Amino acid sequence: MTAAGLVLAPTQWSQVGVGSRAVAVADRDALGTTARIATWPPEKLPRMLAAVDNELAVLDAQASRFRADSEISVLHASGVGSHLLSDGLAEVIRTALAAAAWTAGRCDPTVGGALIRIGYDRDFAAIEPDDAPLSPEHGKRADWRAISLLGHELTLPAGVQLDLGATAKGLGADRAAAAAHASAGDGGVLISLGGDIAVAGRPPAGGWPVLIADEHRQVRAARNLASGPSGNADPAIAQQVRLKGGGLATSSSTCRRWMRAGLLMHHIVDPGTGMPAEGPWRTITVAAATCAEANAAATAAIVAGAEGPSWLTEHGLPARLISHDGQITLTGGWPSAEDEPIPAPMVCWMTASTERGQR
Repeated sequence: MTAAGLVLAPTQWSQVGVGSRAVAVADRDALGTTARIATWPPEKLPRMLAAVDNELAVLDAQASRFRADSEISVLHASGVGSHLLSDGLAEVIRTALAAAAWTAGRCDPTVGGALIRIGYDRDFAAIEPDDAPLSPEHGKRADWRAISLLGHELTLPAGVQLDLGATAKGLGADRAAAAAHASAGDGGVLISLGGDIAVAGRPPAGGWPVLIADEHRQVRAARNLASGPSGNADPAIAQQVRLKGGGLATSSSTCRRWMRAGLLMHHIVDPGTGMPAEGPWRTITVAAATCAEANAAATAAIVAGAEGPSWLTEHGLPARLISHDGQITLTGGWPSAEDEPIPAPMVCWMTASTERGQR
């Protein structure tokens, strides 16, 4: 039994105290990050956990390039040619290709080879500094148009390695939120995978409170500041907003960093250079119709550099961009005040763009 009188499923989930009996929250390690679920009414939580566990396990088995037995790793090991995919992996890759088309290649699933060349060739926790020189091909350009997906048949050319991180985690959050809500049949649920958030059902009054920051350690720091004498978090560190629908995702070059060949690397690769993206932004958070779309947009805006705000504005996406010197830029009606709701875009631009291209 937990302090709130709930019996959690026999997994690694731990209940999180939030100071309210109206909402139940639990989290656990998953997919190399932290998975968190929040739901109301609170008694719905136990039956949701198994549904979320299943979705996360399925996604990991489909799309993790750090598991030798995952479907995508087996696909890579099989080499050049055509491959018949499961329904799930076909959806993951279809989503990644839709993101690439929508973002004009800024969010490209074929950057897997570039990530491997710069050292992200294993689970991030296992990466160590490496003084070895970069491969002569470190600047090889990625191009999503080199691969073909027709139905469930994927054709890979020579030398292409897929990395689905820019969309798969967002899609996983969308899947998990839908499955959790379906298992309960009422109320509302929020799923966060390392800060990439999807919601389903009815939100609490005013929307789900979400604290935005570069990474989890800054969220904790901001909470400590907010509970201190001033009662306010540093706005350059974090901002609390309210999410009523859709999805929210953050991309940041301040986390998942390592040293390679004397250079500081990070995990957001510019497909045009094969190297970590450069530009004015350290962190971009985007709200969109789905978490997968928000995830793709945040990554694309980091890669777009100075053009990021105009690209987000063009698509009417609410976003909060933080520059390397701490300056904040807002687009698409993102609230400037604390604890205000984010406008929820209803149009999924990523899907609409792909459908227009197919007509």
